[in-house]
Amino acid sequence: MGFAARHLLGIEPLQSDDILSILDLAEQYVTLNRASNKHSDALAGKTLINMFFENSTRTQSSFELAGKRLGADVMNMSMQTTSIKKGETLIDTALTINAMQPDLLVVRHPNSGAVNLLAEKVNCAVLNAGDGRHEHPTQALLDALTIRRAKGRLHRLNIAICGDIAHSRVARSNIMLLGKMENRVRLVGPETLMPSSVADLGVEVYHDMREGLKGVDVVMMLRLQRERMDGGFIPSEREFYHRYGLDMEKLSHAKDDAIVMHPGPMNRGVEIDGTLADDINRSVIREQVEMGVAVRMAAMDLLIRARHAETPAGVLV
Repeated sequence: MGFAARHLLGIEPLQSDDILSILDLAEQYVTLNRASNKHSDALAGKTLINMFFENSTRTQSSFELAGKRLGADVMNMSMQTTSIKKGETLIDTALTINAMQPDLLVVRHPNSGAVNLLAEKVNCAVLNAGDGRHEHPTQALLDALTIRRAKGRLHRLNIAICGDIAHSRVARSNIMLLGKMENRVRLVGPETLMPSSVADLGVEVYHDMREGLKGVDVVMMLRLQRERMDGGFIPSEREFYHRYGLDMEKLSHAKDDAIVMHPGPMNRGVEIDGTLADDINRSVIREQVEMGVAVRMAAMDLLIRARHAETPAGVLV
């Protein structure tokens, strides 16, 4: 597959060939996941540990299911109730994890850069399941797979990412991935929810929803992340929905075959109209969930293959 990365910490260090390697293998896992026998032995005898310092039932469940379908031994560690609460440092936690001899470590952490620090201290492959406002690489990859399957390609598309850009690691990872694949990316939202570095991102910025959606192929809505807000970023949820919530009238400015996406969990009636979210002719939100399992299976499979490729024959690691 031509994938040689030791970890998957973000989209930024990946080349377009790396992205395609993950997506192409994920296609095979989509087929497996739709079969009556969903079991693979790609990770048989391997140990996967999920360490979530932030709650995320959706993402943790996806990684857990992916690991089990690959035949791995999977352990979930709820870090909100462990020794971290008693004052243990992240490095001490890494040393403890090392002693368990895992092969794969999936980490979600509220602080940007924390996953990278762990990756420097452990002897296994690390997958970033979201760190602060930094990155969420597997979300961007599953979004890319969803787009490619729906549109037949993943290049030279017009894609609008809408809503709370400033607080979204999903937006950051998607901007990088879609840019690497030669797409035209627009950011749509109020000035208060745009990152200060927006001018350096190589994107077009719109503060009018209807103008921003004109002629786009993909509309990617984002969750309004109130837990990351420490001030008055929006007047009210009602006003936000009126101006930036996606409904059929605003969507009518996009292309007739434009697809609608959302990373979840959705705030219906805030970011998106509930009827539109469930519209099987426009919404691919359920497909995103399905693609998430396949992409995470592919990423774990490729990381283990890369680890084996760099290990001398006869040497146990």
